[in-house]
Amino acid sequence: MTHRHLLVNPEVSEALNSNQAVVALESTIISHGMPFPKNVETALQVEQIVRDNGAIPATIAIIEGKLKAGLTTAEIELLGKMGTKAIKTSRRDLPFVVAKKETGATTVAATMIIAAMAEIKIFATGGIGGVHRGAEKSMDISADLQELAQTNVAVVCAGAKSILNLELTLEYLETFGVPVIGFQTNEFPAFYSRKSGLDLQYFAENPLEIALLLQSKQELGLNGGMVIANPIPKKFEMEFAAINQAISSALEEAETEKITGKEITPFLLSRIEQLTQGKSLKANIHLVCNNAKLAAQIANSYVQLE
Repeated sequence: MTHRHLLVNPEVSEALNSNQAVVALESTIISHGMPFPKNVETALQVEQIVRDNGAIPATIAIIEGKLKAGLTTAEIELLGKMGTKAIKTSRRDLPFVVAKKETGATTVAATMIIAAMAEIKIFATGGIGGVHRGAEKSMDISADLQELAQTNVAVVCAGAKSILNLELTLEYLETFGVPVIGFQTNEFPAFYSRKSGLDLQYFAENPLEIALLLQSKQELGLNGGMVIANPIPKKFEMEFAAINQAISSALEEAETEKITGKEITPFLLSRIEQLTQGKSLKANIHLVCNNAKLAAQIANSYVQLE
């Protein structure tokens, strides 16, 4: 489908037109998730993992007002060097960034929107946003959840970011009819940890099972996304009590400094990295790579069904 503001990378376009597997990737992890040059190295590493597993990567961002589905290496480096100067772009920010011809890094929500425009059905990220702790007072709920309720893109993630209220996040997804599928687990993963204590009703043992679920959902005409919860590999997960202690300390600091809105997640992730002496960043990189691998495998199974 053609959109005035959308530019699809020629490699991605060719893959879509020839029914090859394509995986969308977000860009806030490049600009707001890690320091330069680690962010660029990780982004290129994740793209290579997608390729190694038989799919074409489509990293998504807004470059000078143009929605890009598939970035060049130079564009990834641009975002990496810009860092937080790139606008963190969710659904509400898209009209501003496009109209002002700004450069923006896309959140889960904005990546889903642009992926859907380009007709990319599978998206890999680290963790989705969700209901923040204390949301009963702050009403801080990520736009990612509402996007999952309405946009037809499946998201492979290591659950929701563990800085969130995971129980309420699952309740919200259930309310809006978003399927949450555990990959080889019946427990919702907690980002840095494989464990959350929250059971999942549905799980799949292999990528083909997930592709069949996506096909059935599409054939039934059910709008909205799907969450494929893929636990961080055991050898890279963090000790549950230690990461929770770091999260609690970071949350207290954020409250003291009155950090809210879209600034809170980058602050918390950065502070947790400091408190864990870099261990959380390493875990984050490993889980993103793991999700990219699974997403490519699902995308391959899905195009074979088509």
